[in-house]
Amino acid sequence: MTPYEPFVERLERRFRCDVSATRHPVLDEAVRQLEEFLADRRRAFNLPIDLSDRPAFDQAVLRAVGEVPWGRVASYGQIARAVDRAGAARAAGGAVARSPIGIVVPCHRIVAADGSLGGYGGDGGLGFGSREQHLRLKRELLLREGVDIPLPRG
Repeated sequence: MTPYEPFVERLERRFRCDVSATRHPVLDEAVRQLEEFLADRRRAFNLPIDLSDRPAFDQAVLRAVGEVPWGRVASYGQIARAVDRAGAARAAGGAVARSPIGIVVPCHRIVAADGSLGGYGGDGGLGFGSREQHLRLKRELLLREGVDIPLPRG
């Protein structure tokens, strides 16, 4: 199974429709903006984001993540403080990991307190590949923004 197939399956479960047979203007716009982002012609997404199926804490965390500007990073602890939950860095990390839209909401910009990469692409994220592959992707996304954080050794 290719990475595309589980992605489509997850979309179909989430939206309860056959997304491969359905044209939708928002999805078409998301594809256009993602292509621009990957071609270095876009730094932020302008899409309607509906996180109403997420717990309130996750919604708050993902809104805070969305405020981290291009070329900058924030720690999980900083995000927790931004949503008035100081000391809840792990919980913020869980909310980031559950994000269903990890590039549109720039989850790759969130790092560990020590400045290391932390994690990337948890349960709600990529849904494929190893932890090492996820971290390489996170690093590549950050490098595109001029942020150079080395991969962990080992």
